Amino acid sequence: MSTENGLAPYGWSPVLRAHFQAHTDQRPDQGLIPGRVIVQQRGLVRLITPLGELSAGLAGRLAHEAAPGDLPVAGDWVAATPHQDGSGATIHHVLPRASAFVRRASGPGGGLQVVAANVDIALITASLNADLSLRRIERYLATAWESGAAPVVVLTKADLCPDVAALKAQVEAVAVGAPVHAVSALTGEGLEALAALLSVGQTAVLLGSSGAGKSTLVNALAGQKLMATQAIIEEGARGRHTTTHRELILLPSGGMMLDTPGMRELGLWDADAGLAATFADIEALTAHCRFHDCAHETEPGCAIRAALEDGGLDPGRWRGFQKLQRELAHLDRREDPIARIEARRVWIRRTKAYRAGKKGRDEAY
Repeated sequence: MSTENGLAPYGWSPVLRAHFQAHTDQRPDQGLIPGRVIVQQRGLVRLITPLGELSAGLAGRLAHEAAPGDLPVAGDWVAATPHQDGSGATIHHVLPRASAFVRRASGPGGGLQVVAANVDIALITASLNADLSLRRIERYLATAWESGAAPVVVLTKADLCPDVAALKAQVEAVAVGAPVHAVSALTGEGLEALAALLSVGQTAVLLGSSGAGKSTLVNALAGQKLMATQAIIEEGARGRHTTTHRELILLPSGGMMLDTPGMRELGLWDADAGLAATFADIEALTAHCRFHDCAHETEPGCAIRAALEDGGLDPGRWRGFQKLQRELAHLDRREDPIARIEARRVWIRRTKAYRAGKKGRDEAY
């Protein structure tokens, strides 16, 4: 389809063409065209298609039969039917995703929520101010590794930080395997190196808390004001941010940037592999414990306890790892009765080990 050439800047590829062709082969009479979701806002979906930009709604079958997380989001590629009057399109299928950034939706009983799809790079933004949190960065890294995208940590507002090198070193210590960039949208510091990552056809998603300067960063990389921003209110150094939608933007470098609303919380969802990648140093330590089922509490020959005692493992990092593990375990127990039973067995074993260790210590005194 020669008209597909207009989709090339947005990442259209032979693999996507094959996925799309599978749907057209099944329903050649449907008049399907490919498209990518470039805007998602409160139920509104806007596509870039061979016919140009079109507002789109969902076909009834897709809306009612799609599993949680399978409805189109920003970055998705879809198969849609354009309306004859040119007023819009109807989405019938979402093409298989190369990656998906997923979180547990906020609120009680929160389920799966896909934040962005088909991204190559996850830019985890954090402001170099008093609100900089290593534990929050670890949480984002775990989700990013799980998504299939390559995480990159971007420390914004470097012009406001008196000691960038020191804070950057702290972040690098926890960002195992992920590069860390310190940038300033005001002075231009670090922007050239960041733009070099966003080559032709590459899609990056900007992730981070409100006030991290994501939209300001998009505007700086785009060379023009595309995203509305609001100055942060330095009350406890926490900021507010006006981005309320997700939009895919073509950059001068040929790459694409997907801005997302600031997240007050990022609940993990099915992120075991991402957690292991984020805490690869801790995973490596556990392999040296004397017992393969070591609970890292009172067992002899525990490599974790030894590293905590000799300073090889930061206690804050260990507590952060345990917290994220507990969060995933809680989710498993809620969703899986078998996992709930196994968790109880583990709890009983750990309780017995704790009591045995306490008895030994008491007898020693």
